[in-house]
Amino acid sequence: MRPAGVWVLASALRELPCGEAGRVQLQAAGLSRAGAETGAVTLIQRFGSALNLNIHFHMLFLDGVYFTGTEPPVFRRVAPPSTAELQAVVHRIAERVGWALERRGVLVRDDENSDLALDPADGATMNDMLGHSITYRVAVGPRTGEKVFTLQTVTPQLAGEDEKRVAQASGFSLHAGVETEAGERSKRERLCRYIARPAVSSERLALTGQGNIRYALQTPYRDGTTHVVFEPLDVLARLAALVPLPRVHLTRYHGVLAPHSRLRPRITPAGRGSGARSTAAERPVAKHVALRWMQRLKRVFAIDLETCRRCGGRLEVIASIEAPAVIERLLAHLDRSDSAAEAGFAPRAPP
Repeated sequence: MRPAGVWVLASALRELPCGEAGRVQLQAAGLSRAGAETGAVTLIQRFGSALNLNIHFHMLFLDGVYFTGTEPPVFRRVAPPSTAELQAVVHRIAERVGWALERRGVLVRDDENSDLALDPADGATMNDMLGHSITYRVAVGPRTGEKVFTLQTVTPQLAGEDEKRVAQASGFSLHAGVETEAGERSKRERLCRYIARPAVSSERLALTGQGNIRYALQTPYRDGTTHVVFEPLDVLARLAALVPLPRVHLTRYHGVLAPHSRLRPRITPAGRGSGARSTAAERPVAKHVALRWMQRLKRVFAIDLETCRRCGGRLEVIASIEAPAVIERLLAHLDRSDSAAEAGFAPRAPP
């Protein structure tokens, strides 16, 4: 069954934070949407630090706005939002999300408590797994519905007010305490790597003596929890809950960075977009050259396919072989060549 409720929530939330945050930037610049635009990139994440389903949004915002009536577009930087402005934004987001989900029939309003609650569902298997993953409970097995085991190995922390630019309202939280300057490329790269990280870290997985799976949290909780322990079957249920629907884009572009924005080709180095110039002579030269597959394998998986491990020479791609029979013959020949080299055939010296 299609887990509609969770993705209706994601669909309703997708544009609201960007629109509200963009409104704050335009107000800080003293402009309106008719004369300026903002830009942002949203990465939708479905996971929490404990392998739980926790749909949230990481957004990279430009620290200013672009004037739309000038050529070329002029960028005006604005000051970061204050805590009071963030509090007003998160209140508006909470209200608009509640209205949107109520109109779609996902939530029902409790007039007595002035709150919103989930509409009773039909108890389908997938929805049950999603619900248990959201509430940190066991989804399958004899302990279904119980809280997962946790290990508290550090001293609990007291709730302080040292967090910078954080606002909360009605279960929603908005964090805007990370910013980078134009020349801080390494910091910006670390930030991008963090918000685009995968759901599971194999380095933090371990097998206990009882056959359960222990997962270390990236950052301890305030109560001192550092690890969560799952049964193997419950881990499979949690991984199933984290899988997104087919053909759902988890990266979104807004404002001047949107694919169909008329300003995108004029402010991005490559000049690509729906409004890009048609002739090759007028098109600006791209400053960024995409990495080749050999370079990507070396950077991500530390697999060096550009250097010969025998002589140190440079390797070049001369053919792409996909026939299984030919691949098998080549691999068998390489095995014999390795045996001959070990028998006393020394490789040539590096160039």
